[in-house]
Amino acid sequence: MTNIDQLSIDTIRVLAADMVQAANSGHPGAPMGCAPMAHVLFTQFINANPKNSDWFNRDRFVLSNGHACALQYVLLHLLGYKVTMDDLKNFRQLNS
Repeated sequence: MTNIDQLSIDTIRVLAADMVQAANSGHPGAPMGCAPMAHVLFTQFINANPKNSDWFNRDRFVLSNGHACALQYVLLHLLGYKVTMDDLKNFRQLNS
């Protein structure tokens, strides 16, 4: 594992933990534990393009574990999809 891989994984973990803490709801265990798997999956295997999110032949990532939904939001943000830092800060907030 390279330093950039570790930094990427740590960034995913910190953002997910911050989201859950700010929401005062849920627990960060699943997104933090899944960060290494998600980093490898999205950097080496998933075929998608945030500039063309409607592209028909894109890969789909289905996350059925609600406890880990912060992970998906963090990944979408870091990959360049239209999920802002403000969206992450408003995770599980009333009227968000």
